[in-house]
Amino acid sequence: MSGKIYVINVGSNASHSFCSPIFSDQTFEFIPIPEDRQLPSSHGTEYRNLKSHYDPEQDLSSYIPKNMFGATVHSDPEFDTYTYGDNCEVNPRAMGMKNVTRGDFLLFLSRLQYWEAGEPTDNFGFYFIGFIHVDQILQSVWAPPSELQMERFNVNAHIRRGMADEDLWDGFWVFGGSSWSRRFYKAVPVTRNLCEQVFVAANGSPWEWKEKRTELQTIGSYTRSCRCAIDPAVGNGKVRADILWDWVEKYSR
Repeated sequence: MSGKIYVINVGSNASHSFCSPIFSDQTFEFIPIPEDRQLPSSHGTEYRNLKSHYDPEQDLSSYIPKNMFGATVHSDPEFDTYTYGDNCEVNPRAMGMKNVTRGDFLLFLSRLQYWEAGEPTDNFGFYFIGFIHVDQILQSVWAPPSELQMERFNVNAHIRRGMADEDLWDGFWVFGGSSWSRRFYKAVPVTRNLCEQVFVAANGSPWEWKEKRTELQTIGSYTRSCRCAIDPAVGNGKVRADILWDWVEKYSR
Protein backbone atom coordinates (compact mmCIF):
# COMPACT_ATOMS: atom_id res chain seq x y z
CA MET A 1 0.00 0.00 0.00
CA SER A 2 1.92 3.00 -1.28
CA GLY A 3 -0.59 5.84 -1.09
CA LYS A 4 -0.40 8.69 1.42
CA ILE A 5 -2.32 8.10 4.65
CA TYR A 6 -4.69 10.78 5.98
CA VAL A 7 -6.02 10.23 9.51
CA ILE A 8 -9.55 11.58 10.01
CA ASN A 9 -11.31 11.81 13.38
CA VAL A 10 -15.00 10.88 12.91
CA GLY A 11 -18.13 9.95 14.83
CA SER A 12 -19.64 11.08 18.10
CA ASN A 13 -17.12 12.50 20.57
CA ALA A 14 -16.80 14.09 24.01
CA SER A 15 -19.02 17.01 22.94
CA HIS A 16 -22.01 14.72 22.35
CA SER A 17 -24.33 12.98 24.80
CA PHE A 18 -23.50 9.54 23.40
CA CYS A 19 -20.53 7.59 22.07
CA SER A 20 -19.97 4.71 19.68
CA PRO A 21 -19.76 1.48 21.70
CA ILE A 22 -17.01 -1.14 21.72
CA PHE A 23 -17.36 -4.58 23.30
CA SER A 24 -15.11 -7.11 25.01
CA ASP A 25 -14.37 -8.94 21.74
CA GLN A 26 -13.32 -5.64 20.09
CA THR A 27 -16.36 -5.53 17.81
CA PHE A 28 -18.00 -2.11 17.71
CA GLU A 29 -20.83 -0.03 16.32
CA PHE A 30 -20.16 3.28 14.59
CA ILE A 31 -22.58 6.08 15.55
CA PRO A 32 -22.26 9.23 13.41
CA ILE A 33 -22.64 12.80 14.62
CA PRO A 34 -26.00 14.59 14.25
CA GLU A 35 -26.83 16.72 11.23
CA ASP A 36 -26.87 20.47 11.89
CA ARG A 37 -30.55 20.49 10.85
CA GLN A 38 -33.44 18.09 10.44
CA LEU A 39 -33.65 16.61 6.95
CA PRO A 40 -36.76 15.04 5.39
CA SER A 41 -36.94 11.25 5.63
CA SER A 42 -36.46 11.02 1.86
CA HIS A 43 -32.92 12.38 2.23
CA GLY A 44 -31.95 11.67 5.83
CA THR A 45 -31.83 8.82 8.34
CA GLU A 46 -32.96 9.22 11.93
CA TYR A 47 -30.99 7.75 14.81
CA ARG A 48 -33.88 5.40 15.61
CA ASN A 49 -33.32 3.73 12.22
CA LEU A 50 -29.60 3.01 12.52
CA LYS A 51 -28.88 -0.73 12.27
CA SER A 52 -26.15 -2.93 13.70
CA HIS A 53 -23.27 -3.71 11.37
CA TYR A 54 -23.30 -7.32 12.57
CA ASP A 55 -27.05 -7.93 12.69
CA PRO A 56 -29.19 -5.73 10.38
CA GLU A 57 -32.30 -6.87 12.28
CA GLN A 58 -30.97 -5.11 15.39
CA ASP A 59 -31.13 -1.34 15.87
CA LEU A 60 -28.71 0.82 17.89
CA SER A 61 -31.26 2.46 20.19
CA SER A 62 -29.58 1.01 23.29
CA TYR A 63 -26.58 3.30 22.70
CA ILE A 64 -28.46 6.51 21.86
CA PRO A 65 -30.36 8.88 24.20
CA LYS A 66 -34.12 8.76 23.61
CA ASN A 67 -34.23 12.49 22.92
CA MET A 68 -32.02 11.85 19.86
CA PHE A 69 -34.14 9.08 18.31
CA GLY A 70 -35.89 11.44 15.88
CA ALA A 71 -32.82 13.52 14.95
CA THR A 72 -31.17 13.16 11.54
CA VAL A 73 -27.72 11.56 11.53
CA HIS A 74 -24.81 12.91 9.48
CA SER A 75 -23.77 9.48 8.22
CA ASP A 76 -20.24 10.30 7.14
CA PRO A 77 -18.19 8.29 6.43
CA GLU A 78 -20.57 5.63 5.22
CA PHE A 79 -19.38 2.09 4.72
CA ASP A 80 -22.03 0.84 2.30
CA THR A 81 -20.67 2.51 -0.84
CA TYR A 82 -17.54 3.91 0.86
CA THR A 83 -17.74 7.68 0.61
CA TYR A 84 -16.67 10.55 2.80
CA GLY A 85 -17.29 14.27 2.42
CA ASP A 86 -16.14 17.49 4.04
CA ASN A 87 -16.19 21.24 3.46
CA CYS A 88 -12.54 21.43 2.48
CA GLU A 89 -12.91 24.98 1.13
CA VAL A 90 -14.07 26.57 4.42
CA ASN A 91 -13.47 24.15 7.28
CA PRO A 92 -9.92 24.83 8.58
CA ARG A 93 -9.66 21.29 9.98
CA ALA A 94 -10.41 19.79 6.57
CA MET A 95 -8.38 22.01 4.24
CA GLY A 96 -5.46 19.58 4.25
CA MET A 97 -7.67 17.11 2.41
CA LYS A 98 -7.51 19.26 -0.71
CA ASN A 99 -4.16 17.53 -1.28
CA VAL A 100 -5.70 14.05 -1.37
CA THR A 101 -5.20 12.29 -4.69
CA ARG A 102 -6.37 9.02 -6.23
CA GLY A 103 -4.66 6.09 -4.50
CA ASP A 104 -4.41 7.78 -1.10
CA PHE A 105 -6.01 6.37 2.04
CA LEU A 106 -8.48 8.06 4.39
CA LEU A 107 -7.99 6.19 7.68
CA PHE A 108 -10.86 6.82 10.09
CA LEU A 109 -10.27 7.24 13.80
CA SER A 110 -13.10 7.26 16.33
CA ARG A 111 -13.51 7.66 20.09
CA LEU A 112 -15.24 4.52 21.41
CA GLN A 113 -16.75 3.70 24.81
CA TYR A 114 -16.48 0.25 26.40
CA TRP A 115 -19.74 -1.52 27.21
CA GLU A 116 -19.91 -4.45 29.63
CA ALA A 117 -22.94 -6.59 30.47
CA GLY A 118 -25.13 -4.29 28.40
CA GLU A 119 -24.06 -1.14 30.25
CA PRO A 120 -21.67 1.71 29.37
CA THR A 121 -18.47 2.07 31.40
CA ASP A 122 -16.23 5.07 32.05
CA ASN A 123 -13.54 3.54 29.80
CA PHE A 124 -12.91 5.28 26.47
CA GLY A 125 -10.28 4.89 23.79
CA PHE A 126 -9.37 5.89 20.25
CA TYR A 127 -9.58 3.23 17.56
CA PHE A 128 -9.24 2.94 13.81
CA ILE A 129 -12.57 1.76 12.42
CA GLY A 130 -11.96 1.52 8.67
CA PHE A 131 -10.53 3.26 5.64
CA ILE A 132 -11.35 4.49 2.16
CA HIS A 133 -8.84 3.84 -0.59
CA VAL A 134 -9.56 6.91 -2.71
CA ASP A 135 -10.65 6.13 -6.26
CA GLN A 136 -12.77 9.18 -7.18
CA ILE A 137 -12.99 12.76 -5.93
CA LEU A 138 -15.72 15.37 -6.42
CA GLN A 139 -14.17 18.78 -5.81
CA SER A 140 -16.00 21.99 -4.84
CA VAL A 141 -19.56 20.78 -5.35
CA TRP A 142 -21.67 23.92 -5.82
CA ALA A 143 -24.43 22.30 -7.91
CA PRO A 144 -25.96 18.84 -8.36
CA PRO A 145 -23.38 16.47 -9.86
CA SER A 146 -23.90 14.71 -13.18
CA GLU A 147 -26.20 11.72 -13.43
CA LEU A 148 -23.20 9.38 -13.57
CA GLN A 149 -21.61 11.02 -10.51
CA MET A 150 -24.90 10.85 -8.64
CA GLU A 151 -25.07 7.12 -9.25
CA ARG A 152 -21.72 6.76 -7.49
CA PHE A 153 -22.17 9.27 -4.65
CA ASN A 154 -25.90 9.51 -3.91
CA VAL A 155 -25.57 7.76 -0.53
CA ASN A 156 -23.10 10.33 0.83
CA ALA A 157 -24.39 12.61 3.59
CA HIS A 158 -23.31 15.85 1.87
CA ILE A 159 -24.98 14.83 -1.38
CA ARG A 160 -28.15 13.96 0.55
CA ARG A 161 -28.06 17.39 2.20
CA GLY A 162 -27.83 19.09 -1.19
CA MET A 163 -30.74 17.02 -2.51
CA ALA A 164 -32.83 18.17 0.47
CA ASP A 165 -31.90 21.87 0.23
CA GLU A 166 -30.25 23.53 -2.80
CA ASP A 167 -28.49 26.00 -0.47
CA LEU A 168 -26.47 23.04 0.82
CA TRP A 169 -24.63 22.61 -2.47
CA ASP A 170 -22.03 24.63 -0.60
CA GLY A 171 -18.68 23.73 -2.18
CA PHE A 172 -18.07 20.50 -0.26
CA TRP A 173 -15.76 17.76 -1.49
CA VAL A 174 -16.62 14.05 -1.63
CA PHE A 175 -14.20 11.13 -1.79
CA GLY A 176 -15.22 7.73 -3.15
CA GLY A 177 -13.42 4.51 -2.29
CA SER A 178 -12.24 1.62 -4.41
CA SER A 179 -12.94 -2.05 -3.73
CA TRP A 180 -9.91 -2.03 -1.39
CA SER A 181 -11.86 0.10 1.09
CA ARG A 182 -12.84 -1.57 4.37
CA ARG A 183 -14.97 -1.16 7.46
CA PHE A 184 -13.03 -3.14 10.06
CA TYR A 185 -14.73 -6.11 11.70
CA LYS A 186 -12.93 -5.28 14.95
CA ALA A 187 -11.77 -1.88 16.15
CA VAL A 188 -8.02 -1.32 15.93
CA PRO A 189 -6.57 0.20 19.15
CA VAL A 190 -4.63 3.45 18.81
CA THR A 191 -2.06 3.27 21.60
CA ARG A 192 0.71 5.57 22.70
CA ASN A 193 3.28 3.00 21.61
CA LEU A 194 1.82 2.83 18.11
CA CYS A 195 1.59 6.62 17.82
CA GLU A 196 5.22 7.01 18.86
CA GLN A 197 6.27 4.59 16.12
CA VAL A 198 4.23 5.88 13.21
CA PHE A 199 3.10 9.51 13.72
CA VAL A 200 4.82 12.87 13.89
CA ALA A 201 3.52 16.40 14.45
CA ALA A 202 2.82 18.72 11.51
CA ASN A 203 6.36 20.13 11.79
CA GLY A 204 7.87 16.64 11.69
CA SER A 205 8.73 16.44 15.41
CA PRO A 206 7.61 13.58 17.71
CA TRP A 207 4.33 13.94 19.55
CA GLU A 208 4.60 15.48 23.02
CA TRP A 209 2.98 13.51 25.83
CA LYS A 210 2.54 16.11 28.56
CA GLU A 211 2.02 14.95 32.14
CA LYS A 212 -1.06 17.11 32.67
CA ARG A 213 -2.86 15.61 29.68
CA THR A 214 -4.20 12.08 29.35
CA GLU A 215 -3.07 9.93 26.46
CA LEU A 216 -6.62 10.17 25.09
CA GLN A 217 -6.43 13.98 25.14
CA THR A 218 -3.05 13.94 23.41
CA ILE A 219 -4.22 11.64 20.63
CA GLY A 220 -7.38 13.70 20.18
CA SER A 221 -5.39 16.91 19.99
CA TYR A 222 -2.99 15.68 17.31
CA THR A 223 -5.76 14.16 15.18
CA ARG A 224 -8.24 17.03 15.38
CA SER A 225 -7.34 18.31 11.90
CA CYS A 226 -7.35 16.15 8.78
CA ARG A 227 -3.87 16.05 7.27
CA CYS A 228 -1.42 13.68 5.65
CA ALA A 229 -0.08 11.65 8.58
CA ILE A 230 2.26 9.43 6.58
CA ASP A 231 3.72 9.84 3.09
CA PRO A 232 5.55 6.62 2.19
CA ALA A 233 7.58 8.50 -0.44
CA VAL A 234 9.15 10.90 2.08
CA GLY A 235 11.89 10.13 4.61
CA ASN A 236 11.13 7.07 6.73
CA GLY A 237 7.48 7.21 5.68
CA LYS A 238 7.48 3.75 4.12
CA VAL A 239 8.78 2.19 7.34
CA ARG A 240 6.13 3.99 9.38
CA ALA A 241 3.39 3.05 6.90
CA ASP A 242 4.40 -0.61 6.98
CA ILE A 243 4.27 -0.64 10.79
CA LEU A 244 0.82 0.95 10.73
CA TRP A 245 -0.67 -1.41 8.13
CA ASP A 246 0.80 -4.44 9.92
CA TRP A 247 -0.86 -3.21 13.13
CA VAL A 248 -4.19 -2.76 11.33
CA GLU A 249 -3.97 -6.23 9.82
CA LYS A 250 -3.21 -7.75 13.23
CA TYR A 251 -6.17 -6.22 15.09
CA SER A 252 -8.92 -5.56 12.53
CA ARG A 253 -10.18 -9.07 11.83
